[in-house]
Amino acid sequence: MTSTNETVVIEFVLIGLSDQPRTQVIFFWLLLMVYLVSLLGNGLIITLIIVDPQLHTPMYFFICVLSLIDFILINTALPEVLINCFIYRPTITFSRCLSQMYLGLLLVSTECVVLAVMAYDRFAAICKPLYYMQIMSWRLCICLMAVSVGFTSLTTLTNALLRPTNFCGQYVINHFVCELQSFLKLACSDKQISEIFILFLLFPPFGFIIVTYIRIGLAIRRISSTQGRRKAFSTCSSHLAVVSVFYGTIMIMYLRPKGKSVSEKDKIISLAYGALTPMLNPLIYSLRNKDVKGAFWKLVQRKILM
Repeated sequence: MTSTNETVVIEFVLIGLSDQPRTQVIFFWLLLMVYLVSLLGNGLIITLIIVDPQLHTPMYFFICVLSLIDFILINTALPEVLINCFIYRPTITFSRCLSQMYLGLLLVSTECVVLAVMAYDRFAAICKPLYYMQIMSWRLCICLMAVSVGFTSLTTLTNALLRPTNFCGQYVINHFVCELQSFLKLACSDKQISEIFILFLLFPPFGFIIVTYIRIGLAIRRISSTQGRRKAFSTCSSHLAVVSVFYGTIMIMYLRPKGKSVSEKDKIISLAYGALTPMLNPLIYSLRNKDVKGAFWKLVQRKILM
């Protein structure tokens, strides 16, 4: 289909992880393992927090929301990537590409805001322990999640409406999914607004996390006992680990100098925050958390006795 000055693209060709069949098979088995571990881990975290009354606290409510986001994120594109490992030059329709891309952006940006809210929760627990339950009431927790989802949905929708529309007949995406940066590299029309929106969605929450942890660090320094400092640090260590992994890969992806085309390194980095991070998050929270491990063994014992 053509108009006066441009070609309308109705579908894209995905290059995939590699053009070598043997390498594709290796990637398939690695991704399948990552997918299953992530699916099981996040599903288990959600189940434990729902069924165990001792985990019905604000902190675990936010962990449950985070696991739910990761659970949806891992199912957004990875099953299709696994299937495409055995298809030569797989295609995806324009509408399906947009849906996949902006749903992924919505989930990632929502996770950014949820991590910021969790930082505030840790601030209240460490700096205002006597007033923690008054500050982090269930009404506030639900309102924070509603505002987070509403804000990221609105900004993502605005970004989608202002997306580039002219691709000059380019239809080959050098990626294994419809990732926003690889999509924008095909555009001939102005894409600066979309790039600014990405930074606006992702990095203000990170700035809030930094400021919050500076205040937490100052509060910990004022604690006189070594045991008290250790307990305060262990309260936020899992969250710090998740933030480091999540934002570390995103910053490498979006803050380093951009080339004209997507490189193999870009694909690996996308894989890191799109697949590995949802797998690592439940492992970090379960392996470092006595309450989660206790809830797991209680659930196992209950099933055995049944």
